[in-house]
Amino acid sequence: MGAHADGGRPEPAAGRMDVAVVAGLHADARAAAVARLLATVPGSVALHHDLSTAAHGTVTRTVRDAGGVLSTGEAPLVNDCACCALREDLVPELERLAEGGLTRLAVVELWDSVEPKAMAEVIAGHGSDALRLSGVITAVDPSLLLPYLANGDDLMEAGLAAAASDQRTVADTWARQLEYPPVLAVLESEDADAEDRALLAQLHPTARQVLIGHGDLAGAALGGFDVEAAAAAQHPACALLPAEADDSGVSTFVWHRERPFHPERLYAALEDLTCAAARSRGRFWLADRPDTLLAWDAAGGALCVENAGPWLASLPDAAWEMVPPVRRAAAALDWHPEHGDCCQHLVFTSPGLDRDGLAQVLESCLLTDEEYAAGRAAWKTLPPAFDALLEV
Repeated sequence: MGAHADGGRPEPAAGRMDVAVVAGLHADARAAAVARLLATVPGSVALHHDLSTAAHGTVTRTVRDAGGVLSTGEAPLVNDCACCALREDLVPELERLAEGGLTRLAVVELWDSVEPKAMAEVIAGHGSDALRLSGVITAVDPSLLLPYLANGDDLMEAGLAAAASDQRTVADTWARQLEYPPVLAVLESEDADAEDRALLAQLHPTARQVLIGHGDLAGAALGGFDVEAAAAAQHPACALLPAEADDSGVSTFVWHRERPFHPERLYAALEDLTCAAARSRGRFWLADRPDTLLAWDAAGGALCVENAGPWLASLPDAAWEMVPPVRRAAAALDWHPEHGDCCQHLVFTSPGLDRDGLAQVLESCLLTDEEYAAGRAAWKTLPPAFDALLEV
């Protein structure tokens, strides 16, 4: 990689075009971030697929540079799915730009509700050697952070669905957009206060925040991106969950225990726990499913619970060789001499968080000493309260 005369930024590898993904439901912040990249990276263009035209049977594609629109086109829907049309059209269009030899950086500006993880994996997994995924960025207006995170409306109701079958909400979509990339492009907003900035820092503490107006956004877009590491950081078994924090009225509460939940008591407390924080996530252990790692993901007053596979402690030794090293390392951090990596690890982040109240509810859902002493065979006979949520 050579140096570039405009400040030592990396040059694209010979014969390859850099591709940076810019995502986010905050449309004004996203537009500002893209405009900044086009203005500061010579030979850059922006590629955008407008999914709002899907009702007419097509997705509209626009390619532009800092001077204006270069070309427009249409991509037909695939199985009545706008997001599928984007997937089908994106890589061929990027390869066409790369073959032209005139584009140094292609900025893929994702439509409002499209999530960066899916598109980053499409580009990295299906692109040719002519493309290098050089960065993934979500644009944020801090003053809108909490309103979007608290918005439990369905994307369909908000006119933001990416497919006819899209069942996501504004809140859970925004949470994933925010927490996936290593870089956040932050709009300088007069409406943002210290609480907004503290919430942003606590929701994604490892992110590099770059101010759109005068930060080195180009350097962030060209710095490189590891798709596998980003996916691992989001996996419930080895997610890089936030740590304890308390700043400007915003708190992050980390709750870690090495005893399973009673399924009925936890189920009865779900509404209280889900609504206790603007955002909560992690992994948990149910007594009636002692070998199953369950994922907890809540935003906007709605909770998603998923089977994330087995706890490593439940696997035979021979199966460990098939487990990714990052997963084994994460399990080692939580390893208990009696029950291995089985544990409760839940993180709640919110303004005005009632830590004591949360802890009291969570503790009340654990097995009692008597229930715990009865052993796994007895645990498995407890009422399976989560079957409906897990669609068993």
